[in-house]
This record gives sequence, C-alpha cells and structure tokens, in this order.
Amino acid sequence: MSLIGLLGFGTVVLLAMALLHAYLWSRLVRSTTRPGRTRRRLTWVLVVVAVLPVAALLLRRTLPLDVAAPLDWVAYTWLGTAFYLFLALLVLEPVRLALRGRTRRPAPTPVPVASVAGAAAGPSPAEEDRDGQETAPDPSRRLFLARGLAATAGVAALATAGTGLYLANSAPVVRRVPITLPRLDPALDGLRIVTFSDGHLSATYGGRRFERLVEIVNEQRPDVVAIVGDLVDGDVDELAGEAAPLADLVSEQGVFFVTGNHEYFVDTRAWLRHLPTLGVEVLRNERVPIRRGAASFDLAGIDDRTAARSGLAGHGADLDAALDGRDEAVPVVLMAHQPVQVEQARAAGVDLQLSGHTHGGQLWPFDYAIRLDQPSVEGLSRHGDTQLYVTSGAGYWGPPMRIGARPEVTVVELRAPGR
Repeated sequence: MSLIGLLGFGTVVLLAMALLHAYLWSRLVRSTTRPGRTRRRLTWVLVVVAVLPVAALLLRRTLPLDVAAPLDWVAYTWLGTAFYLFLALLVLEPVRLALRGRTRRPAPTPVPVASVAGAAAGPSPAEEDRDGQETAPDPSRRLFLARGLAATAGVAALATAGTGLYLANSAPVVRRVPITLPRLDPALDGLRIVTFSDGHLSATYGGRRFERLVEIVNEQRPDVVAIVGDLVDGDVDELAGEAAPLADLVSEQGVFFVTGNHEYFVDTRAWLRHLPTLGVEVLRNERVPIRRGAASFDLAGIDDRTAARSGLAGHGADLDAALDGRDEAVPVVLMAHQPVQVEQARAAGVDLQLSGHTHGGQLWPFDYAIRLDQPSVEGLSRHGDTQLYVTSGAGYWGPPMRIGARPEVTVVELRAPGR
C-alpha cells in the first residue's frame, strides 16, 4: 500500500475511532453521571481504552511478539466490545427518546406574585403534560433511565463479545461442498481439495490453535491443500515458529498457496522464500497439473488484487499468464484471494475459483458492507459459467471475535457430470 493510501486509511480509522468513543462517552459517561470526580475518572478510563487500539497498531512493528500479544489482546478485545456497545446503544435510542418524556415531574407551584406575573407574561418555557399541567425535567429520573439503558447495552455487548471470543478461538467447522465441473474427467470424481484462508498468524493467533487447524486439514485426507491468502500478519523472523505447523500438512498432490493483501503489508519476498521450505508451493500467476492416471485438471494461482500497488517488481495478478498455453478441454480451478477477481476468471473461462478475504463478515453486520466491494461473502455462487466458493477463513483480523461467521476448513469434493 502506498504512503498516501496508508495516510488516507489511517485518517479514516482515527476519525471513526474518535466518533465511536465520543458517542460512547456521551451515553455511558456524560448521561449516567453528574459533573464531578466520577465523571472525570470515567472519562479518563474511556480515553485510555480508546487509545489502546491505536497504540497497538502503531507499535506492532516495534514491539517483540511476546510484548505485543497482551497489548493486542486487550486493545482489540475492547475494540470489538466497543463496537457492540455502540450497536446496542443505537438500538436503544428509540427507547431512550420514548421514555424521555416520562422523566419529567410537575413544576413547583409558584408563589402568588409569580403566578400573577406568569399570567401576565403567558406560559413559561416549561413543557406541559397531556393534561396541561406544567412539567420540568427530573434529573434523578433521567439519570436512572440513562444508567438503566447503559447497563442493558453493557450486558448485551459483553454477551455478544464473549460469544464472539469463544467462537473465533474454537475449532474450525468442516464444511463439505460437492461441486460439479462439466469438463471434469470421471476418473477425477471425488477428488478432495481442502481449502482454508485468512489464518492471520499474529501476536493473538497461532500456537496450538494453528496446530489444531493443520490437524483438522490432515483428517480430511486431502488430495490437494489450497491456502488462499492472508496467512500472516507479521514478518518471518517473528512468526516462523507460528507458521512451522505448515510443514506437517499431508496431501496426496501437494500444498499450494497464493498471496492475499496482508502478505503485502509485511516482507513479502521473505515469506515467499520461506514457505517452500515448509513444503508449501507458492503459485504466482502460474498453474500446475493435478493428475489421476491419465486424467488431469489445472490448478492455477494468481497474485492478490492489491499486489500491483505493492511496489514489488513483477507482482500483480496476471490470469492470462497463469492460463497461457493451457489445453482448453481441461478444467481449471483457480486460487485467487479476493472473490472480486472472479470477474476475470469468468471472462477467461475458469471453471471454479476458490477465494477467502471476507472472513464471512467476521463481525455481524459487516457482511453487508463487504457486499459493496465483493460479489460474495461466503459459500458457493455462480458467475456465468464460473463457480465461486468463498471460505469464511480460519482466523481473524483485529478483534479476536467472530459473530455470524464461524472459522472453517472447507472440503471441496469435485464431481464429474452425472456422478
């Protein structure tokens, strides 16, 4: 990503963080406390937790992994919780407005002189209730209402965030997806491509959880393993140990990898040199034949959509190069990190594209925003004669949570027509 792009992205993130926490302060601090020491203390607490995600992001490349891990866990867990606090409070806004009118009490009965003056001057600014009786805001009732709504939002947000933490760090589900390819030789019927994406190895994801992912992949007895990008969120020198379980993958015909956008946030070339030492073949705008006897199909892989903007010479998605000289009677399965790359695949006559990138939305309702940029968020879809399968990913990015999108490993079972 270019410097201008990074600055633009950073500005948007900082603005969004500021607006989010300003709203939380208004509803969780200002509305629930009276001016004084308690309000000042809570304000400072909110300022500190608001700064934590920014600090985690800025210090990530300078702190050792073991030091960054606790900071990242606290910062990004708060960020996910804050997001659901915001949603819960937003949902409760109509309730707050509806009950606001009931937090008024009859105005004190004025002294006779004031009554005469009031009669001469007309109605006072105080609002009148339905019976015409003058009313005034009741601070104690409004405080009680604000605290009740804040507590309700807090319980809802903590329950949601807690569920998301559990699901994101639980074992991936295994999805079996039979896909018929019209040109597939019957001898290849039942061939299993086990695919996963978005491991996002980092300070908060790896270790035993990644070992478990590898074990689950091996349990499916894959003919081919396809890792469709965003494997890492750090450099080789800090994450080599976390990536080591990749060497334990067992596949009949090989383990293959294509870059995702996050591979271009780190030392890309170092990872592309390191992965083959673990038995992982990197496909960069190229293809390999997958065979059973005399029957075969082409497994192709292209660079991520963002690779051309990375500044690395020779990097950039080039499907024409990947398919150059192929036998058009042979089916093509394409590994491409982002689902949106299916438009090129459809034009090139690709039979099936395997993608990730979306995390299935990761945190509901972000899946609706993803649809603005990608043609599919998860699962199987058809685009002309090209089928697209989008896996929801194995790890997470940012908040260590998943709501509405379980981590998954997908077993794509290729089927010949009529089988």
